[in-house]
Amino acid sequence: MTKYYNIIKAPIITEQSAKLIEGQNKYTFKVDKKANKVEIKKAIEAIFNVSVLSVNTVNVLPKFKRMGKYEGYKPAYKKAVVKLAEGQKIDAFTV
Repeated sequence: MTKYYNIIKAPIITEQSAKLIEGQNKYTFKVDKKANKVEIKKAIEAIFNVSVLSVNTVNVLPKFKRMGKYEGYKPAYKKAVVKLAEGQKIDAFTV
C-alpha cells in the first residue's frame, strides 16, 4: 500500500483542473516521474476506491524563473489526468 502513496505525489488544484472535474469528471495529479499509466491507474483505484476509465500523462518541463538577481528553474514533474467512471468522485478535490 505504501508503494501507491509513492506514485501519487499530490493533487493539482487550479482553475483549469476544476473545469475538468465539473465538465468531464477528470482529476489531475502530480505523480512520480518513473510511473507508467498502468501503475498510476492501480494507485488511484487503491487509494481512493474508485474505478478509472483512462489515464493521460504529461511530462512538464522545468520553467525558468528569476527573482531580482537570482535565477533558476522550477523543477520538472509528471502530471496525470485521470478520468473516472460516471457518478464517481474524489473528495480530496472538494473545497
